[in-house]
Amino acid sequence: MAGTIRTPALKTPTRKSPTLKSRRNSRRYAADAGLLVVAATFVLPLAWVILSSLDPKADLKVKVPDGVTLDNFDAVLVPEVTFTPLLNSLILCGGATLLTVVSAALAAYPLSRFRSRLNRPFLLTILFATSLPITAIMVPVYALFVQVDLIDTMHGTIFFFAASQLPFAIWLMKNFMDGVPKELEEAAWTDGASSFQSLIRIVLPLMGPGVAVVTVFAFVMMWGNFFVPFMLLLSPDQMPASVSINDFFGNRGTVVYGQLAAFSIIYSTPVILLYVLVARRLGGGFALGGAVKG
Repeated sequence: MAGTIRTPALKTPTRKSPTLKSRRNSRRYAADAGLLVVAATFVLPLAWVILSSLDPKADLKVKVPDGVTLDNFDAVLVPEVTFTPLLNSLILCGGATLLTVVSAALAAYPLSRFRSRLNRPFLLTILFATSLPITAIMVPVYALFVQVDLIDTMHGTIFFFAASQLPFAIWLMKNFMDGVPKELEEAAWTDGASSFQSLIRIVLPLMGPGVAVVTVFAFVMMWGNFFVPFMLLLSPDQMPASVSINDFFGNRGTVVYGQLAAFSIIYSTPVILLYVLVARRLGGGFALGGAVKG
C-alpha cells in the first residue's frame, strides 16, 4: 500500500500588531524630532549672522530685518578693520599650513614605510601631544619666545602654529599614506628613483585626498585660533582677524551686532572657499584601482 504524501501546511503571514507598529512610528518620530533640534542649533546661529548683517538695528534676536541695508558691510570694509587683519590671518595660517603639511609628509613617510621598534612609541607620543591643551604650554612658550627674540614676530607665530598642529597632522598623514601600495614605490626604486623622489612623484599624488584633509584641518584650526596670536603678537598692525574681531565688543557689554555679523561673514569666506576648492579631492578617492595588477 503506497504511503500518502503529506504536503506541508502553508502558514498564513501574520500581521504585525498595531502596538508594535505604533512603537516603531513613535521611535521614528522621536528620532526625527531629535535631528530637527540638532539641525536648529546649527541653523539658528547662521540665520542670525546673515539676518543681522543686513539689519540696521540688529540685536541678539533672530528676526527678519525691517529694512535691508549694507551699511554694516560698508562700516567694516576698511583696511584697518578687515583687510589688514585678514591679510595677517592669511599670512599666518597659510604659511603655517604649508609648513605643517610639508613637515607632516616628511615625518609620516618613514613611519609608514619602515618598520622599527620606535614607531609605536613615537606614534603614541604624538597621540599624547595632540591631547595637551594649548593653554597649558603657553606660559613656557611665551618665556621661550622672549628669550630667543621671537615674540611679536610673524615668523615666530607661524612656527608655533605649525608645531601645535604637527602631531595630529603626522598621525593623519601616516594613516592615509598606509593606503598607498608599497609595490608602486618598489617599481620606482627598481628604475633608480630615490625614496624622496618616490614620495614626491608617487605617494603624495596618489594620496591627494589625504593631503587635502590635512590641509583643510590644519588651516581651519589655525584660522579660528584666538589665544596663540593674542599671546605672541603685540603690535596691533600684526593682529589677525581672529583677534581683531574682539574689537566689536565694547566696554560695559556694548556690542555692535550688525557690524559683528557682517565681519563674521567676511571672516568665514576664506575657509569656505578653501573647502570648495578641495571638495573634489576629498570625494575623489585614491584612484588606485588596477595600479598593482598584472
